[in-house]
Amino acid sequence: MELFVSKIESPLGEMLLVTDNQGMVRVLDFTNHIARLRLELSERFGDIELREAGDTEAVKVISGKLDRYFKGNLTALDDIAIAADGSDFQRMIWAALRKIPAGKTTTYGELARALGHTDPRMAKDVGAAIGANPIAIIVPCHRVIGRDGMLKGYAWGLQRKHRLLIHEKADVSRSGTMALFSL
Repeated sequence: MELFVSKIESPLGEMLLVTDNQGMVRVLDFTNHIARLRLELSERFGDIELREAGDTEAVKVISGKLDRYFKGNLTALDDIAIAADGSDFQRMIWAALRKIPAGKTTTYGELARALGHTDPRMAKDVGAAIGANPIAIIVPCHRVIGRDGMLKGYAWGLQRKHRLLIHEKADVSRSGTMALFSL
């Protein structure tokens, strides 16, 4: 498989965008997590060839949408095509994450229940699937918080998670669930 990598500037730090031949996003990570990116690509794709993307149309469109998102158009990322490789369960969770509106949050348990899981232990499985999300920001795992309202794990750092929620004007100041959504 041939994948293409591009560097994109963002207010949260330089990002690495990995796309495929069809211009679909496979990975979006931060350059300070390059070791994680390499491991991610190796685990998901095995032996791959990663090439510089250059200024392709897909890169222009995606970076333009990221720029609009960071400038305040919080729905600019909603229609970006992704092709994240993972288990069926992981892909189901990642699809559900994309349905959480900007500025809203949910908990791991609420997400599990919204997907029809009644066993409270499923929140941990949901959290594990979220933690395996290879696509920062576009697949908005930053919108999932702990049931006590605390920001819990974020592969790209809790400071970034907090900044993204502030950017989206989510209420991060109170405990408890900040807001609910429906799938």
